[in-house]
Amino acid sequence: MAGAKTLPSDASVEQYLLSVENDERREDTRAVIAMMERITCHPPVMWGNSVIGFDTYHYKYASGREGEWMVSAVAPRKVTLTIYVMAGFDRFSDLMGKLGKYKTGSSCLYLTKLSDADPEVLEELITASVSYMRETYQK
Repeated sequence: MAGAKTLPSDASVEQYLLSVENDERREDTRAVIAMMERITCHPPVMWGNSVIGFDTYHYKYASGREGEWMVSAVAPRKVTLTIYVMAGFDRFSDLMGKLGKYKTGSSCLYLTKLSDADPEVLEELITASVSYMRETYQK
């Protein structure tokens, strides 16, 4: 059975951020890192070569596949700032209605720029997701 391709590493988060060409995206990412570090009480860790994750949880699928994954994460992509909301968005519809301008994937929140989102609502969303993940996947 193949393992996860995206794994935590000892790579430098700061060195990675210095490689982000878009100045605004780099600074937006720094702001989200500070927020996630405050919420999770864990330092940022590089996962793979482009995702900055915080804390971990253990998952196990009915198929028997299991592993460790990040509780929350951020990735400065070329087109968007991608924020990983591992709990998904369905249970947070009230917050999503107040967040601002965004798009979503299954657990990805895509912001063109951080100023498109209400920072207090974003922090509340990340906090709620982290709390849900910790309650659901107790270590």
